[in-house]
Amino acid sequence: MKFKEAFKLALQSLWANKLRSILTLVGMTISVASVIMVITLVQGADKFVSTKLTGYGADVFTVSRMPQVITSAEEYFKFNKRKILHVEDYEAIVANCSDCSEVGIFFDRVSKAFAQGHSSSNTEIRGFSWSMFSLQNINIAEGRALITADEDHATHNAVVGADIIDNILTDGDPIGKEIRVDGVPYTVVGVGERIGKTLGQSQDNWVVIPYTTYTHTYGVTYTDSPDIYARAKPGADVMVQAQDQVRTLMRSRRHDAVGEPDDFELTTNDTFLQIWHQLTGLFAIVIVGLACISLVVGGVVIMNIMLVSVSERTREIGVRKALGATQKDVRIQFLIESTILATIGGAVGIMLGIGIAFLITALIGFPTAVSIMSIILGLLMASGVGIFFGVYPATKAAKLDPIVALRAEM
Repeated sequence: MKFKEAFKLALQSLWANKLRSILTLVGMTISVASVIMVITLVQGADKFVSTKLTGYGADVFTVSRMPQVITSAEEYFKFNKRKILHVEDYEAIVANCSDCSEVGIFFDRVSKAFAQGHSSSNTEIRGFSWSMFSLQNINIAEGRALITADEDHATHNAVVGADIIDNILTDGDPIGKEIRVDGVPYTVVGVGERIGKTLGQSQDNWVVIPYTTYTHTYGVTYTDSPDIYARAKPGADVMVQAQDQVRTLMRSRRHDAVGEPDDFELTTNDTFLQIWHQLTGLFAIVIVGLACISLVVGGVVIMNIMLVSVSERTREIGVRKALGATQKDVRIQFLIESTILATIGGAVGIMLGIGIAFLITALIGFPTAVSIMSIILGLLMASGVGIFFGVYPATKAAKLDPIVALRAEM
């Protein structure tokens, strides 16, 4: 029997039992949808983080008291014993790192901003050196960024995020207006370019003030250790040389003994990316593993339905065999039926999974990224499940004795 004829017969059989076919599709649809949704969300988050870190530049590295990612309580208590960084460390790097083109310092805390009878909540108050705007790729939409004069004179000038304009400076031009943070007045001199939400969290709810003003206002406490950012000068090996210079300088200032590990963290974008890829990789493996369990369930449903179909069509199989159909012909027909069911379910599942992922993005701002490879993978998985779980029913149908089959009741 030609493949085309077998395919046509399979479609006719599935169409003759529409309700059963649709119910069979449900399990495969849900299984593939869950896999595609997870892959789409993980790839979206991965792409977003990679883009953000790459946006800082491959030539930028940071010096901090503690790692950006801590995976256990033991690590937290260990790193928490370290001495904080100081403004003097930043000044020493500025003065002595000849391979650094830019150096910046960054303090931050969470507080509230007030203006015109309105207030913001969970606002990030950042203490910046003027160079941090370049080091963190913060673009200015209105007004200006902070300048060296703001640092030198500890001015009460501020650059604000778009949320501050939306929530508390709603009327007219914000430049020159006054806001209060923890009771201290600041004049708005610039507005940052709108970024939007990530993982449901706004990236525009911030106020930047000169780091000198920040330290005068809040002091430097044991829990308020700054991060120091540095950009290496252009050159193939300058990045490594700049890191070596900063590491040597910091070890000397913090009196780290020879042979002892660093008493601080020196982190590059590659370090962040490696940690992120490890986390998302583990997350994807676990979630996709759980989703694959539902694929197995969908496959078992298909096998069950196909076994029922074999039982109901025993006489039909007998007639076909009596007219010359071989075991191979019968086996192929039933395999095509199970594969079509699984593939259609997979295709619907792909569309559903992508739709749910985009819905999550619309609701909470979680980034998504659809790749052709994930779509192909979903279809292959669905087809593979259909073939694997269709083998037994197809083999059972193919091995039916035609004489016994013809005696079966319709």
